[in-house]
Amino acid sequence: MSLHPVIDEVTERVIARSRAPRAEYLAKIEHARRIGPHRGELSCGNLAHGFAVEDKPGKDALAGSKRPNIAIVSAYNEMLSAHQPLGDFPPLIKEAAWAAGGVAQFAGGVPAMCDGVTQGQPGMELSLFSRDNIAMATAIALTHNMFDGALCLGVCDKIVPGLMIGALSFGHLPVLFVPGGPMTSGLSNKIKSQVRQRFAAGEIGRDELLKAESMSYHSPGTCTFYGTANSNQLLMEFMGLHLPGSSFVNPNTPLRDALTRRAGAHVVGLSAMGDNYRPIGRIVDEKAVINGIVGLLASGGSTNHTMHIVAMARAAGVKIDWTDFAEISAVVPLMARVYPNGVADVNHFAAAGGIQFMIRELLAAGLLHDDVSTVVGDGLHRYTQEPFLDGDELVWREGASESHDTDVLRGVAEPFAATGGLRVLTGNLGRGIIKISAVEKEHRTIHAPAKVFPSQEHVLEAYQAGELERDTAIVVINQGPRGNGMPELHKLTPSLGVLQDKGYQVALITDGRMSGASGKIPAAIQITPEARLGGLIGRIRDGDMIALDAEAGKLRVEVDDAELEAREPTTFEDKPETEFGFGRELFAVFRRNVGSAEEGACALLDAQPAETETRTTVAEQEPAE
Repeated sequence: MSLHPVIDEVTERVIARSRAPRAEYLAKIEHARRIGPHRGELSCGNLAHGFAVEDKPGKDALAGSKRPNIAIVSAYNEMLSAHQPLGDFPPLIKEAAWAAGGVAQFAGGVPAMCDGVTQGQPGMELSLFSRDNIAMATAIALTHNMFDGALCLGVCDKIVPGLMIGALSFGHLPVLFVPGGPMTSGLSNKIKSQVRQRFAAGEIGRDELLKAESMSYHSPGTCTFYGTANSNQLLMEFMGLHLPGSSFVNPNTPLRDALTRRAGAHVVGLSAMGDNYRPIGRIVDEKAVINGIVGLLASGGSTNHTMHIVAMARAAGVKIDWTDFAEISAVVPLMARVYPNGVADVNHFAAAGGIQFMIRELLAAGLLHDDVSTVVGDGLHRYTQEPFLDGDELVWREGASESHDTDVLRGVAEPFAATGGLRVLTGNLGRGIIKISAVEKEHRTIHAPAKVFPSQEHVLEAYQAGELERDTAIVVINQGPRGNGMPELHKLTPSLGVLQDKGYQVALITDGRMSGASGKIPAAIQITPEARLGGLIGRIRDGDMIALDAEAGKLRVEVDDAELEAREPTTFEDKPETEFGFGRELFAVFRRNVGSAEEGACALLDAQPAETETRTTVAEQEPAE
């Protein structure tokens, strides 16, 4: 089928917008390809350091530059259930790479913090910027100039985007991303959410809450709800950077181990020393980025990727913005219902047909680019296949052509909604994002007075004091990248859910983030410009009427423009200290130099002057209709 005209139009616009930075990027990686790696030209001291720990066959192979050398860059640690299985991967990869005619070396580890552990805690203020730190650590691992390719081992939240940004700075290398897979299903996410709300309502104690949480997060593997971590995995397939069908295979299974071994063998054949050279900088192009956005929207994925995809694209010289997201979302149907958008988890999604069914349907509808390069060859249609074991042999077969459970996964002809799961909001506060796929239709339009807070802790104090028992638009400011590092405000969800269940109109308005598992409360997030840079969200006052229409993509504070412009930004005498403790002082350079959420909120790519505040008018913040 021919490409959908809107997808075609957006793609051509992105190509035109990106022409200069993309050409500059491609020239840089071509230069890098020509000059290295040349292990044989390293000094003897350099090379001796590089293979000092190898056995004699490994030393001989690396000394003669006869075998491609593959870097293993891993985010393994035991704080993330999703990353604990990665500790077993390097021996499997090394063995497979050697058998395929290559060598693999563990080049470096990258930091990986768990948002589940730090949610609502001071450490969450380092979360977004840890992505930039991971990108830098990836570059450090690869900078030894010993490598002909790389495998990036990571799963969660900021980790995959960070690995991607770092890998793209070595875009002349072929790079595969190697997932760990989701944990098996435990306590259902729906019941877990209900238990959290009962705790927020004071109906149960901490012991019962902890028991439920432990039954939900119970083993190695990715959390089973459809948040940022599992959105990452889907994106890597839609962008052609995984082995097909590898995203949602459970850890510590024969199939998972077989896929890990195959990744180690496969990347050897993609190096410039072979005849199937496929550098990551060529794979991640404008069409691959558009495919990633389509996959995110069709699956109802994480709002965090309205920043992460932008940053990853910019690292490859591709410029996208939220208007591109909005126009694509208007024509891409919502095909999946996975918690918090439904009751199923990612294991149910995979069993229903998963990514393979989605890609098949979207290709047939002309909503994806098939003419792309991937790590397994030309054409995204290769990702309609799923892996399985035929005895001990790993093989692929065509995936589901029909959904096995239409309560979880549907085709393009009969989707859950005609449009994607995210909306871009515009109005006199600027631009923002809302995830409506998890919000029931009756809660998507809110008209309520504002109550302004400096932090989520202050919101919870007001909730406990009974001050929010009414229709309320809760406005939490100074939560943007420049403000305090843009922590997720997921801790608010259970309490606000209680208020909504009592029949009140409730919405969250913030220049901060919500979790990738943004729930049933309408949350207008990532408002740009942020309050710290003079954004008008910082001039909302208690009692101002807020009008949110998620379906129409509109958000306004109903205050005369002249009055709004004349106001001074809200200040708080008891503003919590967010610039020291828990390592936050070490990340001040990121807060000073980071750009806006719509620009990807990446200090490495934005490099803006260290200003603390600018004055912005209504006219500057409200886009023309």
